[in-house]
Amino acid sequence: MDQTINFYQIFKINPDGSIEPLRVVRIGGVQIAPGVRFGRGVSFGGIDLSNYIGRNFSAREENNVLILTGIF
Repeated sequence: MDQTINFYQIFKINPDGSIEPLRVVRIGGVQIAPGVRFGRGVSFGGIDLSNYIGRNFSAREENNVLILTGIF
């Protein structure tokens, strides 16, 4: 079952402005984990997450991986 979760519960913004997942996340078949940093213009599954900072996501958890299924 999907849940609503805020951007800041999934990602952090580093001092250099890069975005980093707080846990293992799957977006459109692409899986990223803590330690992976990316900035504006980088897309995962066709989605540039820098455009959705602060937004809510629809997600479900499977095998300790948070799967993002939608953006509000």
